[in-house]
Amino acid sequence: MNVKKYFVAAFAALLTCAAQADEGMWLLQLMKQQNSIDMMKKQGLKLEADDLYNPNGVSLKDAVGIFGGGCTGEIISPEGLILTNHHCGYASIQQHSSVEHDYLTDGFWAMSRAEELPTPGLKFRFVHRIVDITDLVNAKVKAGEVDEYTAMTSPFLHKIAQEELAKSDLNGKPGIVAQALPFYAGNQFYLIYYKVYSDVRMVAAPPSSIGKFGGETDNWMWPRHTGDFSIFRIYADKNGEPADYSADNVPLKTPKYLPISIKGLNEGDYAMIMGFPGSTERYLTQSEVRQMMTAQNQAMIDMRTVYLDVLKKFMAKDDRIRIQYANKFAGSSNYWKNSIGMNKAIVDNDVLGTKAEQERRFAEFAKGKPEYEGVVEKIDAIVEKATPILRRLMYLNEGLNRTIEFGCPPAVMDKIKEALETKNDSLLEVGKKQLEAAYENIYNKDYSPMVDEAVAIAMLPALTQALKPEELPDFHYIIEKEYKGNAETFIKEMFNNSILSSRENLDRFLKKPTVKAIENDLATLYSRSKLAKLQETAQELAQATEGLELLHKAYIRGLNEMKLPTPSYPDANFTIRLTYGNVKSYDPKDGVHYKYFTTTDGILEKEDPENPEFVVPAKLKELIQKKDFGRYAMADGTMPVCFLTTNDITGGNSGSPVIDGEGNLIGCAFDGNWESLSGDINFDNNLQRCIALDIRYMLFILDKLGGCKHLIDEMTIIE
Repeated sequence: MNVKKYFVAAFAALLTCAAQADEGMWLLQLMKQQNSIDMMKKQGLKLEADDLYNPNGVSLKDAVGIFGGGCTGEIISPEGLILTNHHCGYASIQQHSSVEHDYLTDGFWAMSRAEELPTPGLKFRFVHRIVDITDLVNAKVKAGEVDEYTAMTSPFLHKIAQEELAKSDLNGKPGIVAQALPFYAGNQFYLIYYKVYSDVRMVAAPPSSIGKFGGETDNWMWPRHTGDFSIFRIYADKNGEPADYSADNVPLKTPKYLPISIKGLNEGDYAMIMGFPGSTERYLTQSEVRQMMTAQNQAMIDMRTVYLDVLKKFMAKDDRIRIQYANKFAGSSNYWKNSIGMNKAIVDNDVLGTKAEQERRFAEFAKGKPEYEGVVEKIDAIVEKATPILRRLMYLNEGLNRTIEFGCPPAVMDKIKEALETKNDSLLEVGKKQLEAAYENIYNKDYSPMVDEAVAIAMLPALTQALKPEELPDFHYIIEKEYKGNAETFIKEMFNNSILSSRENLDRFLKKPTVKAIENDLATLYSRSKLAKLQETAQELAQATEGLELLHKAYIRGLNEMKLPTPSYPDANFTIRLTYGNVKSYDPKDGVHYKYFTTTDGILEKEDPENPEFVVPAKLKELIQKKDFGRYAMADGTMPVCFLTTNDITGGNSGSPVIDGEGNLIGCAFDGNWESLSGDINFDNNLQRCIALDIRYMLFILDKLGGCKHLIDEMTIIE
């Protein structure tokens, strides 16, 4: 079968599937082949396909990009203003925060360009060009240059991307990078060129009592009253090209930005989202869903519960620690709660039953087709063998790698040891410099040895409870034999007496390094043991899952063929996608109805001065009580905060623009709803909702609370 022709044919059938229109993370570059624009117009779109994506001109995609390493942002002014979520900008807000300048608590409002804060390490990426390289990759497989499995791997695709970039007219252009990725489990391949801007400055962020209002209690929940936004700006050189930070850089003159509509929303209004969904697994088998629940999600729930409990105690007592660990806590807790909700939703929404029915239909379809017969059974056999290994790996990774930061790099210590034994002074100097770098990497501004030690003291016993003795790293046996099973004593000695325990210990070792000191160093022993067990387990898993990728490739191709004429979209892989749907309420269970929007009335209803998640800033409370909402209020004088749509989103879509039928910005997507947290595995048309910040609430906060009318004047507001 010509795979490329098959997928084009499948996409062309989109018009036949109106009932499933809200589901789908669709590829922009295939809209015309899909004729999907006609379906969008039936739902309320007023634009043409080239207005959304035009490879030869300016379109909506030129106003959307990747913010940082895992979110979406949109351009909202002709001078490079970026709107994204507060939780997407959180790491940058925390980066700039200190006890003296606590922007997490107090918010930040730049009153002039001179006050906008350079943010080292923060980048913004625009999609510059998308190229179909399916034929190129398949030709290399056919010619024997690469096997079918290797053709799907990152090293091979990275090599292809660099080769194609070197041959293109973009080679040598400022900020251009190339990435090649598989789609549909390797049935199709695209090369994406990005233009990367590295001078991105922080402009505005509400206090966390607004940007994170509701905290973990409200995370993934509706009704929601969170002002989840932050604003940054792209700077470029005087020619508008990407450049590292310089005082001479100027705001980027963007070719496309989103006008902002404050006309208001009604149930049923058209809404589309353009962004970068991170990862979905909609093509898993029933056995793989069970594996996700028991091996992956449960490990994350168990280990992060321990980690987060420790952090909470320290953060509540010390403002310095609260700021240091704010971003770590937020990142860890988000997916901790997601895992809890996903496991619950898989059961509540009978995802396993849905998968079983899909597999039954696939078995009927596969009869007489050798490329598909027995594929699911082969996947299931691999999953059965791999699940206990994956469980071990997940607990080890969550319990050690993602929580305990302290350690001593064994490779560096081995280098120093070799240099001492062979009297190689140049190698010794290299090792010393690397050890210095390792120390600086640990003891950065966001690290507390006291907190890390407490995490380790809590984590090691929890890991011992979760795994069998033979599944643990070898340091477990050291604790049992030499420390009489007392992990706390081992940890305290490691944190207090190891070479990297303090600047004094490090300096003493660097002044007079010895082989004996290395061999007796507990942090080196711990790190070597940990890495060895992780590597051993990962290798065991790789052997157990050998062949799984090619089985998935066949299964997904077969599923998509089985569904014809209904088209299929590829799983999310943090590439630009379009999803379209409508503003819509929902009924989560019997007797319960959730309307499609919330107002500031709910902020005051939730207010609890004794609970840090529900503190309402005095100025905001005053504005709400006086109904001082200006032109941003609804017709009845109330102030909207958040709203719901049926758009298909996932992690990575955070910060994505919610756009109306005329191409105007109406909201900023920031969450999904609790009842559909199984949506990454199976989309539910009845329950799946995107939670978005109403753009009017953002403007109200920016104007009335932040006093940033100069920023609003930059924007194009449609009333």
